[in-house]
Amino acid sequence: MAAAAAPRTMTTWVLFSLCVSLTLAPFVYGNSEGDALYTLRRSLSDPDNVLQSWDPNLVNPCTWFHVTCNQDNRVTRVDLGNSNLSGHLVPDLGKLEHLQYLELYKNNIQGTIPFELGNLKSLISLDLYNNNISGTIPASLGKLKSLVFLRLNDNRLTGPVPRELVGISSLKVVDVSNNDLCGTIPTSGPFEHIPLNNFENNPRLEGPELLGLASYDTNCS
Repeated sequence: MAAAAAPRTMTTWVLFSLCVSLTLAPFVYGNSEGDALYTLRRSLSDPDNVLQSWDPNLVNPCTWFHVTCNQDNRVTRVDLGNSNLSGHLVPDLGKLEHLQYLELYKNNIQGTIPFELGNLKSLISLDLYNNNISGTIPASLGKLKSLVFLRLNDNRLTGPVPRELVGISSLKVVDVSNNDLCGTIPTSGPFEHIPLNNFENNPRLEGPELLGLASYDTNCS
């Protein structure tokens, strides 16, 4: 009888392990995403303690202030606009694969835009305006095929407007005014309907692209 009971015991253990794995699956995601967000917290100066609830010892980040999750405990929104934050963005943000809204506008964030943000395939809105961000606009943002709002105005960005953005058919709003961009302004795809004042106050930006007549990155570095 003991020998016959062994397989049943093993089967019971396997089923129990499977149930535990399925039950904990959302929390594994939560830990991974929590780690990414906590890395962001450590890269930022937070004099007003708006990130005080971002505790890495919690099971997942869905209980943190300024973080929104879906029913599967996946992070869909980070809203830290106008929060008196300084510091820089981190590549780990690219791990938030269900993120739809990244709101970090009106702070004093410096450094560059990580090219890893191009991994945020669910992103609808990227709002980094009114900061102190430098460097170029990553061409990897062209992979964000769900993107509707791209607001990078009032920073210190340089280089061209990436032509990869032309392939985002969902894109409705692009604002890169008040930077130091160069080259020409795209005129195809979604850019056909973007007003020119969304590109103003870039002293080295040469105006709308003349398709077939001029290279868009003329004198642009």
